Amino acid sequence: MHRNSYQPMETLSAQETSNTAIDDRLQALLPQLTLEEKVQLLTGRDFWTTWPMEKIGLRRILVSDGPTGVRGEVWDERQPSINFPSATAISSTWDPAIADRLGAASAVEARHKGVDVVLGPTINLHRSPLGGRHFEAFSEDPVLTADLAAAYVAGVQRNGVGATPKHYVANDSETDRFTVDAIVDERPLRELYLLAFEKAVVESRAWLVMSAYNSINGTTATENDLLETPLNSEWGFDGVVISDWTAVRSVDAAKASQDLVMPGPDGPWGDALVAAVRSGEVDEASIDRKVLRILQLAARVGALEGFEPVSAVPVDREDLVAFTREASAAGTVMVKNDGVLPLDPAAVGTIAVIGHNAKYARTQGGGSATVLPEKVVTPLDGIRAAFGAENVTFSTGAIVQEGVAELPLAQMTNPATGAPGLRVAFLDADGNELFTEERRSSALVWFGGDAPIRESSTVRLHTSYTPEETGSIRLGAATVGRARIHVNGVLVHEANIEVHGKDIAESFLAPPSSTVEIPVTAGVALDVLVELDTSERTGPLDNALSVTIGTEPADLDPEVLIIEAANAAREADVAVVVVGTNSRVESEGYDRSTLNLPGYQDRLVHAVAAANPRTIVVVNAGSPVIMPWRHEVASTLIGYFGGQEFGNALADILTGRTEPGGRLPTTWPATQGSVPVLNTTPDSDGKLRYDEGIHIGYRAWLKAGATPAYEFGYGLGYTTWSLDSVEGPADPVTSGDSVPLKVSLTNTGERAGKQVIQVYAEKKDSAVERPVRWLVGSAPVWAGPGEHLSVDLQIPTRLLAYWTNGWNYDPGNYQLRAGFSVTDLPSATTVALKP
Repeated sequence: MHRNSYQPMETLSAQETSNTAIDDRLQALLPQLTLEEKVQLLTGRDFWTTWPMEKIGLRRILVSDGPTGVRGEVWDERQPSINFPSATAISSTWDPAIADRLGAASAVEARHKGVDVVLGPTINLHRSPLGGRHFEAFSEDPVLTADLAAAYVAGVQRNGVGATPKHYVANDSETDRFTVDAIVDERPLRELYLLAFEKAVVESRAWLVMSAYNSINGTTATENDLLETPLNSEWGFDGVVISDWTAVRSVDAAKASQDLVMPGPDGPWGDALVAAVRSGEVDEASIDRKVLRILQLAARVGALEGFEPVSAVPVDREDLVAFTREASAAGTVMVKNDGVLPLDPAAVGTIAVIGHNAKYARTQGGGSATVLPEKVVTPLDGIRAAFGAENVTFSTGAIVQEGVAELPLAQMTNPATGAPGLRVAFLDADGNELFTEERRSSALVWFGGDAPIRESSTVRLHTSYTPEETGSIRLGAATVGRARIHVNGVLVHEANIEVHGKDIAESFLAPPSSTVEIPVTAGVALDVLVELDTSERTGPLDNALSVTIGTEPADLDPEVLIIEAANAAREADVAVVVVGTNSRVESEGYDRSTLNLPGYQDRLVHAVAAANPRTIVVVNAGSPVIMPWRHEVASTLIGYFGGQEFGNALADILTGRTEPGGRLPTTWPATQGSVPVLNTTPDSDGKLRYDEGIHIGYRAWLKAGATPAYEFGYGLGYTTWSLDSVEGPADPVTSGDSVPLKVSLTNTGERAGKQVIQVYAEKKDSAVERPVRWLVGSAPVWAGPGEHLSVDLQIPTRLLAYWTNGWNYDPGNYQLRAGFSVTDLPSATTVALKP
């Protein structure tokens, strides 16, 4: 279905007509259910599944995180997942076809793991660059976000799996996310934050939407009228509103258009909701509507007998690893190149690869979207493979890691089996084993699955660890609670590890570490036994657990590391420095406190650039960082969290096998103090005021007259382009129609390449306040050397409207400017809009 999402819905597609016909059959199932059974269906069975009901042929529905990979029912390295590039990398492609393929690929992964619903895409806006979870969301612009989200949803659902745009709505930062009240005027709410969701619902017909933790203008998202209007009443949403985990707090949410409470089996509904219906506080018709939506979802995904699923098997398949490599390169943004790139492997000579993230790359951000890939290709791996390991040196340069990192699998031996890994045992209060697992990682998460965490008193993790170097290590654990560490049968450390923040995700997914320094000898194995006290666990995650056994970085002199790296760069023909963030910087559960790179990485780049003028910097971060060295280096590539094929994709770009295809979907500032919209911290009353109104992202930069390091839409390739003309209609366009544009451009370089056409609207004499300019359309294009292109675009006039108690059109002349970034707009046409 390819309906223009910014126009009123007038007709139903064949699929929608069939869904309408199905409603009668679903309605016939309701009398077979008691009130108690209907209410039971409205709360999850456990962390990841809904309740089955055999008497009506309903099996469970399995849902899973997420947006850049599908983890499945358990968080287990023995069941690996494809780790796709982060959402910011995908959005940097500016290519809905890539987003569609990502959705289809995610559905293939989901079907492989028995998953019915993918909990993505995340499409909250990058309101402030300090937002800790921005790597998981697309952009600061609602139109670009909407186009990509709609494409992703279409790809997922075409392959028979439900997609879940989230988090509805104004959940644009992480600080106090459970309690924050986003105070947003109706106009920016409609024109920005809701607009980002609209197309995925109206055009791609999303089967679910996830309600957020936060409040919007005084009412929590799960109880908010926004779940009905515009979601249902205006956009025609007929799917399931699923809550974010633990977001529903009361029976009052059942009076709103909130359909499904997760996780289960506990929650605020259950018996309390049954009583509320019997007392007349909640209308049973509201319960029936929620049940029907869940049954319709079950029918769509093949979980309800007698109903044909939308797709019994995936209709779109491709090589998922190859796609990951392609998408990573397509989303890499080159923001500077003084001619050093691309490199000729036959002529380049030696390469000094520098940086902690070059060897230990971040391929994804922290939080619930985390997946466990079978293999990760780091930048160091990719460069060695492309240029020859004998031509590549490596220097750490600066330590980025905070806390413990897991033990390498090759250095662990399970004492019970002799295989690589460790043994985990869950014990009761008397020391009896309740459950055991043989694992292949020392970084473990139990969030769903069979492990009896709630019933246990102690968890023991046992391995034989063989160090590779003689000296001392800081051995310890990252978790929350009391931990005891035994080495060779001796208790060497005991600590009660307490989390510093209030967020469940922070305590669960990024817990603090406690370590002890012990002497080690290369090749001499240590018997390592870690005991965790689980006897007094309480709260919503009392049956979940995360722990990492590992080592903290050695206490090395940062100046020595920088000198060593600079010397290596000086002796090489080219230096490639990979800088980036760590899991304490970008993750679900907390926002960033600074846009600076952690540790001594900026000093490292300054030193390397001074030592070698042919220095290439690769930024391994999911969202903007400050780059004070940007004028000193020869080339800068923003690789984001590039997924498991990050290193191979980077090598493809460095060698010129492909070109960096990305353009910035979010403004990158030169300094933190210059950012116009920065605050993510609620006031003392718990309110986060969106006082900037409709001016976020590049709109705010333009309003302030400030110049960032790199503007929205910016990016370079390996060829050059000219935008020759843009032609609009000669006659006025009627409000509600689309504006046809013809954009002509030429690849003026000597090799094939990609460009992104961007169209922005301006209205100088507007009846209301407007941004200086705002994005209304875009299209990625490809051309050979010297090739001329003519591209047709349709710009919905809805994107020229403004919200005041409804969508209003301001007649008159609009200038539509076309170019290659928000400030590089060499061609324009004037379009007249009539009522």
